[in-house]
Amino acid sequence: MLPISDAGRYRGTFPWVNVVLLGINSLVFLYEIAIGGFGFLFGGSNLDIFVFFLTYGFIPAELSSGQAFESLGPGRDGGISIATPMPTWGTLISCMFIHGGLMHFIGNMLFLWVFGDNIEDTFGHIKYLVFYLVAGVLATLAHYLIDPASQTPLVGASGAISAVMGAYLLLYPGNRIRTLIIYFLITVIELRAVWLLLIWFGLQTIQGLMSIGVSDQVSTAFFAHIGGFVVGAAVGLVVRMFRSDPRGGAGYRSGGYGGDRPAQYWRGRRID
Repeated sequence: MLPISDAGRYRGTFPWVNVVLLGINSLVFLYEIAIGGFGFLFGGSNLDIFVFFLTYGFIPAELSSGQAFESLGPGRDGGISIATPMPTWGTLISCMFIHGGLMHFIGNMLFLWVFGDNIEDTFGHIKYLVFYLVAGVLATLAHYLIDPASQTPLVGASGAISAVMGAYLLLYPGNRIRTLIIYFLITVIELRAVWLLLIWFGLQTIQGLMSIGVSDQVSTAFFAHIGGFVVGAAVGLVVRMFRSDPRGGAGYRSGGYGGDRPAQYWRGRRID
């Protein structure tokens, strides 16, 4: 299931932080294509992109041992350098802007595009940026706790975006999401956010439990998704408690929380 768009909601501000995050991720992905070649888009790999992942991705074993990996393989010159030009904890942030292929990148950016703007409008620009980065780090640490000895680099914005989705669940549960369903047939349906996000979280939880003990053999960091979603839902709950709209919706930055705002419509039907 891939969200395409959500019902138009009145925003008082332009989501420039969300746009900048999308832009940074896109620029880094273009750099990955430059060093990995076009074959990288479709699952191919080469030494350069592998070294890039090892250098800037988060490797749990580095944090557990307290010692960063410096080189890859033996050689007269000490092997290929994978030394990260920052402390190991810095990769908790750098890994959030790296993606492992075209579908990984498109999927994450699509989720961020659909869900991020409303959360930014509710939180405010700076608070949204802090929320995104901190929740992303906590999501990565959730992945770390499952297998702290893993030497497989973790890359992707999924943990931070999962936190955005968790906050969306609490703040906009009734909002309608146009969703692309790819199963036996390809179709687009409308789902309320509460159902889409709970189904997504349930699938992540089931797959995460099934991956325990074999996480190094699984390409998806399910517990980063789970951890991020729980963090986001907790933050969303707090925001909802203190900034709720008495008419049933989440708070808005423009006009005050619960103040007058234009009627909201979704494909001709009033939704507020």
